[in-house]
Amino acid sequence: MERAGSKRGAAAHVTPARLAQLLGGPVAVAVASWIYLAVMIDDMSAIPGMSAMMMSPQVFTPMQVIGLFLMWAVMMAAMMLPTAAPMIVAYARMQGADRANGAGWLPVLAFSGGYVLAWAGFSLVAAGLQAGLTNLAFMSPMMMKATAPLGGAILVVAGLYQVSPMKHACLRQCRTPISFLMTQWRGGRLGALAMGWRHGLFCVGCCWALMGLLFVVGVMNTAWIIAITVYVWVEKIIPGSETLSKLVGAAMVGLGFWISF
Repeated sequence: MERAGSKRGAAAHVTPARLAQLLGGPVAVAVASWIYLAVMIDDMSAIPGMSAMMMSPQVFTPMQVIGLFLMWAVMMAAMMLPTAAPMIVAYARMQGADRANGAGWLPVLAFSGGYVLAWAGFSLVAAGLQAGLTNLAFMSPMMMKATAPLGGAILVVAGLYQVSPMKHACLRQCRTPISFLMTQWRGGRLGALAMGWRHGLFCVGCCWALMGLLFVVGVMNTAWIIAITVYVWVEKIIPGSETLSKLVGAAMVGLGFWISF
């Protein structure tokens, strides 16, 4: 705790120019992810194994599953890294002692990498789920979209999770960067990686059900990718977002039942 407090004191000495340098790594990863995501949306053949999957959706090769995982991992990095900006900036400001020891920008990149790694774990589950649902004909291989009954069920589950205590416990961790860093602080690059991983797990716990909406509207639906990204960002930063989450959750449950029945 004392070490974290000393870092908070050092935060005031980080100039805007220096902060921009420290954030260069995560910004580059986010920009590259958005660029590759745009390429994949424009041309599905940019996803390894996707062309073969569309022709033979009942048989999945390891390369096709890897392609789905890559698609989800890039999409999650593009969507979620910008929403983690307040936490990453707070970390960059607080790790002054490590910088004084010559650590430079690497701990900030390691923190961001741990965060992305947590979402890569989610991406692995999502890719496996998509492969299984497509194999069972519950998802269209062309539209990458669930059938109406399944889509309605996903909306109901996602909506119920939006109003659950678990959702709001994880959301509180995402909304309070200083509190998280003060209680979870680890020094050095490996410590930064572990902190980013832990924050990523809280973020997955907060947002996994929202990402499930992509199964309903189409996994590569550009408008919904942007809409969900903006919503997650708003949910993390505005006061009283717990109320917003509950209202959105209730709307999702109602829409889910309407689609299903």
